Amino acid sequence: MRVLLHYDMDHAEPGLDIVSCSEQDDERFAELLPDTEVLWHVLRPLTAADMDRAPKLRLVQKLGTGVNTIDLAAAEERGIAVANMPGQNAQAVAETSLLLMLAVLRRVVAFDARTRAGRGWPADRALVGGELAGRTVGLLGGGQIAGLLRGMLEAIGATVLYTSRTPRDDSAWRGLDELLRESDIVSVHVPLTEETRHMLDAERLAMLPEGTVVVNTARGAVIDEAALVEALRSGRLGGAGLDVFEEEPVGAGNPLLGLENVVVLPHVAWLTGETWSRYFAVAAENCRRLMRGDSLLHRVV
Repeated sequence: MRVLLHYDMDHAEPGLDIVSCSEQDDERFAELLPDTEVLWHVLRPLTAADMDRAPKLRLVQKLGTGVNTIDLAAAEERGIAVANMPGQNAQAVAETSLLLMLAVLRRVVAFDARTRAGRGWPADRALVGGELAGRTVGLLGGGQIAGLLRGMLEAIGATVLYTSRTPRDDSAWRGLDELLRESDIVSVHVPLTEETRHMLDAERLAMLPEGTVVVNTARGAVIDEAALVEALRSGRLGGAGLDVFEEEPVGAGNPLLGLENVVVLPHVAWLTGETWSRYFAVAAENCRRLMRGDSLLHRVV
């Protein structure tokens, strides 16, 4: 079975003919598609035109959870199965969310730059940071990532609130607007859907207490970036930690990159060796199931 790993790394599995291709190399990707039976997809959007160039394609296996970068309707029309692997990156994303909170609160980027420039001592008193302990953290989402992060935050001494689509019998649960008004830090952990697109718009960002920190390791478009930039520039928000953006790869001209109170990563919250091991285990199992004619794990289409 010919498998195309659409990422710049090598991997081998018994019984599978795996070839790899960088997400930035569109020419090689187009050359490899005609013989591809299974595509291991990461982030580069997969279009109907791509599928039309892959007549043998039977399965698009998302390495991760979010399938917003795959044209699901086109896959269904062409009889191509789509599967994802929820939860396999949860530990890594939860840890990175915590990392971003701490990096913003403790002004890590600014201190790092000053220290490298030989200006680290004495410490700049204007960069006095804050602690997570004693703060209220509001989690947008009640899934596995949010659950893991909640445990980490409570161990540190933070108070954790969360919201989800349906109310829960839990003293920590809040409606969205109520959660925003009560939180010192807001962390986003919801998939991107038409319902969640720009969930945090100018109106909702204005509900946040002055000095609130916003963290996003989910999908960039859950937050209205223009409204976020304005709230950060005005000083109403204390900072932001962002692993995702509305347009990716993020362009050098994005105004968020010029703000010192913003910590940024290039959509790598999931990127650990342990996550890759779990991804490949599920992806290989679904290939074996496809060859046997068995039901696929976590089929979306």
